[in-house]
Amino acid sequence: MSEMTGSDLSARSAESAASPRLMGAAFDWLARAQQEPRQAQQAWAEQGIALLPLGTRFNTVCLPARLVHSAVGTDDLGSVTATLAELLNGPVIHNHPQHQYYALVDCAPTLRWTREYGEAPMLGVGHFLTVPASDLRGPTGLYWAVLPRIVGDLCPVPSVAALVHIARSDARGRQR
Repeated sequence: MSEMTGSDLSARSAESAASPRLMGAAFDWLARAQQEPRQAQQAWAEQGIALLPLGTRFNTVCLPARLVHSAVGTDDLGSVTATLAELLNGPVIHNHPQHQYYALVDCAPTLRWTREYGEAPMLGVGHFLTVPASDLRGPTGLYWAVLPRIVGDLCPVPSVAALVHIARSDARGRQR
């Protein structure tokens, strides 16, 4: 398997942007997290964001920017985005003002995850996530660092765990 370069990832992002049908289907799938999906679609159209409940279609892992930047080895947003696309292989939201990334993941048990990865809690049932519209792509405010590509596109939980482990290893290395 060949490694993806930054230009390959940009091309992949451009492919997603150039495929409105796939993008529309992916966002229709996200909207169905709500009992009334039209409300989410209307909120995206009118406000650029929609508040979606977690725990039915997907959960999210809250990744502090310092943890992500440590794992990636930089705080350069272009490099971070390209690396997240490659490492997590799924959609990631960046809340720039709050210095937080949100990896969308399967509905996995949150308690077990949070006990092991307390610095990057998983949120599920009973929580909501502010999800930006597909055209919000940064670099300020709330935006998609990595867009969903297809229906059901989520970051594999083991990939998110590996990112946290990389950040922990880096932090331990710096403490020595």
